[in-house]
Amino acid sequence: MFERAMHLLEYEKIKKQLWHHAASTLGQKQIETLKPENDRKAVQAMLAETDEAYQVLRMRGHLPFGAVTDIRPFVKRAKIGSTLSAKELVAVGDVIFASRVVKQFIQETCDESSVSLPIIQSLSDALDPALDVGKAIRRSIDEQGYVLDSASDQLREIRAQIRSYESRIKEKLENIIRSSRTQKMLSEAIVTIRNDRYVVPVKQEYRQAFGGIVHDQSASGATLFIEPQSVVDINNHLSEKRAKEKHEIERILAALTAKVAEEAERLLNDIDVLSRIDFCFAKAKYAMSIKGGLPKLREDGRFKLKKARHPLIDPQKVVPIDIEVQGDIHSIIITGPNTGGKTVTLKTVGLLTLMAQSGLFIPAEDGSEMNVFERVFADIGDEQSIEQNLSTFSSHMTNIVTILDNVNEKSLVLFDELGAGTDPQEGAALSIAILDHVFSRGATVIATTHYSELKAYAYEKQGVINASVEFDVETLSPTYRLLMGIPGRSNAFEISKRLGLSEAIIQEARSLIGADTAKIDQMIASLENSRKEAEKAEQEVKRIKAEMAEKKAEWEEKIAQFEREKNQRLRQAEDDARAKMEKAKQEITALIEELRQWRKEDKPVKEHELIDAKTRMEQAMAALKGETQSLELTYKKRERKSFQPGQAVKVPRFGQIGHIVEKISDHEYLVQVGIMKMNINASDLEAAKEEKAEKPIVRVKTSAAPVRSELDLRGLRFEEAMHRLEKFLDEAILAGYSRVSIIHGKGTGALRNGVKKVLQNHPRVTSSRLGAYGEGDSGVTIAELK
Repeated sequence: MFERAMHLLEYEKIKKQLWHHAASTLGQKQIETLKPENDRKAVQAMLAETDEAYQVLRMRGHLPFGAVTDIRPFVKRAKIGSTLSAKELVAVGDVIFASRVVKQFIQETCDESSVSLPIIQSLSDALDPALDVGKAIRRSIDEQGYVLDSASDQLREIRAQIRSYESRIKEKLENIIRSSRTQKMLSEAIVTIRNDRYVVPVKQEYRQAFGGIVHDQSASGATLFIEPQSVVDINNHLSEKRAKEKHEIERILAALTAKVAEEAERLLNDIDVLSRIDFCFAKAKYAMSIKGGLPKLREDGRFKLKKARHPLIDPQKVVPIDIEVQGDIHSIIITGPNTGGKTVTLKTVGLLTLMAQSGLFIPAEDGSEMNVFERVFADIGDEQSIEQNLSTFSSHMTNIVTILDNVNEKSLVLFDELGAGTDPQEGAALSIAILDHVFSRGATVIATTHYSELKAYAYEKQGVINASVEFDVETLSPTYRLLMGIPGRSNAFEISKRLGLSEAIIQEARSLIGADTAKIDQMIASLENSRKEAEKAEQEVKRIKAEMAEKKAEWEEKIAQFEREKNQRLRQAEDDARAKMEKAKQEITALIEELRQWRKEDKPVKEHELIDAKTRMEQAMAALKGETQSLELTYKKRERKSFQPGQAVKVPRFGQIGHIVEKISDHEYLVQVGIMKMNINASDLEAAKEEKAEKPIVRVKTSAAPVRSELDLRGLRFEEAMHRLEKFLDEAILAGYSRVSIIHGKGTGALRNGVKKVLQNHPRVTSSRLGAYGEGDSGVTIAELK
């Protein structure tokens, strides 16, 4: 179904990249058998397991897989009665404990995460590590495959005896080599081993004088390795104990192998599950390495790629492309200069299709959609066959015949330089006929060509669209950008002029081409100019929006600063007024008390004392009255005013009319003034006079276009998405919704994090959470409103 296309699109190179992300040979073997599927449910399941592994890596950063090898051959040998080696048993133990670690890790992740991970959870649940066997192996054998003394009491005792005999032998031999009598007989004063026996190196001429058993000699024959007679008996006992040690080790390994055989089915199941888990996480790691995204699947022959990148091209050099087949469009005809990127575009679409149908994320932005094709056909490159003595044209035509015999409405067909290698007029006619035939079968087609006739074909044929790769005449180089809806042109005259060809020759050449061709070139040039002007205008709009956003933030900060300073000054004035009032009250109280005291004492009061008391009383009363008025003014400024959402209000300090968006607190409101929203104290607002004809300030959506409780942000730029979200929340609150859904997709998580931040900071959002199973999972956030 895909073999030839996989070869031409270099699918094996993708598998090689993926292969390096596997943690074990288990995952690598799964990757080696990976192929695209053509059943949507199967593809969806493959992508789902990749997505879940991706979520785990995003949350935890890694998977503690450990050292795991394929133990299936060992387990099968154990089942038929063979004894496993110590290192093979260590490998079995490693798998058992890796199963336990992976199972525990996934279980903890699922318990701590709010994201549903049903596939990874089920794989974890399927792991059933035989811990008793693993512990028995760990107690008996170390990581290097050495059988430990603790493996059995008999082995411990035997090895203790071995060490005792070795110590006695070394002691005797040390005495020999240190003896002044024997030192002259030795080549070197060392103890060594030959044939598992302890020996010393003796000079040839002292053979008879030294005695003992000769076990070896040097290459020159000058040195003999002799076991002295004094240690022969001890060496014999040592050899016996070593034989017993070997027998006991074999018995221990056989016993451990029997335990492995008893748990063979559990072990084989665990290795299969670990293999699948490693494969899933290898796909997730690869997705992260290429900054891939999860595509939406469809089955109607349509697709949409946003900022798609060819995964085999250097990420620093690749130019992302936007390409789609939507609506009534079935085919795309791509034209443009050589080395401009036409073939790369073709291969990008084909390879990303194969990747998606293999359960791999694709290097494209969120919002990309891939169709699940039954078959993918490709005719790409110069495959001239020397063995079959076929020309380039014949080779291509042989392949095309095969395609035409098998294509249907569930096929993707990729033609590179259709009709090339023969007479241009005949090649163009043949290309149109081939495209018509494939089109009539309902297949999705992308073709590259140099033929001008195919530009007109795409323009006139319903369901076919032109596209081109951009060429910069100024720099005489391609930009590798794909332009949908605009046919390419050769630019031969412009390039020749830039390279210095005579204007007279160029004008003569222009006169030789047909009027229709000249008109087409003029039309294409006009379209290109219009496109560039539109792009320039779009950039200018973005710049202005950025400046406005910056100015808005600047003014909001100034307003907030003004509010803080104003409130601080009001509080200070209020405190000062209270302090002065208190002082005046104290003075009046003291004066009254003084007068009462005079009255009690019946003390005669002089005239000047009465005048002085009266003056002090008047001053204190004036001060009290003044501070009371000051405090009343302060309260007046802080007077609570009540406004309703949607009510028109005037902001005197701006001289502007706005409307209330929502009430933040008893003395503060969120007010929309023009394009700006700001928090303003109620004391700084006045109810605006409304004309009867303009009374409904709040524009409530009619039943013909009601406010929806769901917002889809997929495919939007981050800033635009956040702006729409704020506007949506305002409308939802005015509409009286208590719960809304925001669709942001899964992808890299940037959009989801932005949504989360906005919801956390919004005063009318009481809580938010990611969607549950059936609600969109982590691609949707549910917000509760008050």
